[in-house]
Formats: sequence, structure tokens, C-alpha cells
Amino acid sequence: MGVKWDEVSEGMQIPELKKNCSTQQLVQWAAGSGDFYQIHYDQDFAKSTGLDGIIVHGALKHAFLGQLLHDWIGNTGRIKRFGCSYRGMDYPNQDIVCRGTVVKKYEEGGEKLVDLEVWTENPEGKKTTPGTATVRLP
Repeated sequence: MGVKWDEVSEGMQIPELKKNCSTQQLVQWAAGSGDFYQIHYDQDFAKSTGLDGIIVHGALKHAFLGQLLHDWIGNTGRIKRFGCSYRGMDYPNQDIVCRGTVVKKYEEGGEKLVDLEVWTENPEGKKTTPGTATVRLP
């Protein structure tokens, strides 16, 4: 069961989602997405490009933010618009915290809509994947 329109207020934070990718999950994501760039699974290659080590796929973090939204709105809500940008590196075997804040609550075209800012944070609290979303609630 997802959140209801009357339970939402501007400025509220939605429940966070914590993820921690194993290297196996990165290989599985590479297989599922077709993104086999070696910085996501080959430690030596990643370091040769100047990275500290292999990094989590940006599109996987995008998917985590989609899960954050879906977990909040449930099956009766709908994600109408959603996007993010990849601004920082995240590494396997460390916590990636997905967070969101309600920016605006409004009605338009007979729909009850909520605009949100969403993002991932690394263990140092840096926003690595900022984004925005609009969801429809019952």
C-alpha cells in the first residue's frame, strides 16, 4: 500500500532506501543492461582510467531511485516523469542511500500530483545522482 494524497505535505522527506551493491550485482546488471564498460567490473582497467576502483553503473543508481519512488507510491500511484544525472562515483560494497523530498503538491487536469527531488548519497553524504520526479497519487 502506497502513500495517500492527504498524507503528503511539501517539504516532507520520503522513506529512504539503502542499497549496497556486490560486484556480482554489477556483473548481473551489465548482462541485463548490455553495459559492459570495463570500469564496472575490471578493477585493473578501472584503475588504469584514473578511478579508485570499479564503479556502480549510473543506470543502476537510476533504477534504485525508481525503486525508491515505487516503494513510496505503491501499486496505486504512478510515476509520470522521472530523471536523474550522474554526478559522482559510487563503489561496490558501500552503502548507497536513496532519498527524496516533496517539493510541490498540486492538482492538475483532474490528477493529484507531487513533484519531488530525489538523489543517491555516498557514505560521505555527497549527492551522486540528483534527480526529479512527478508522481500521481490516489
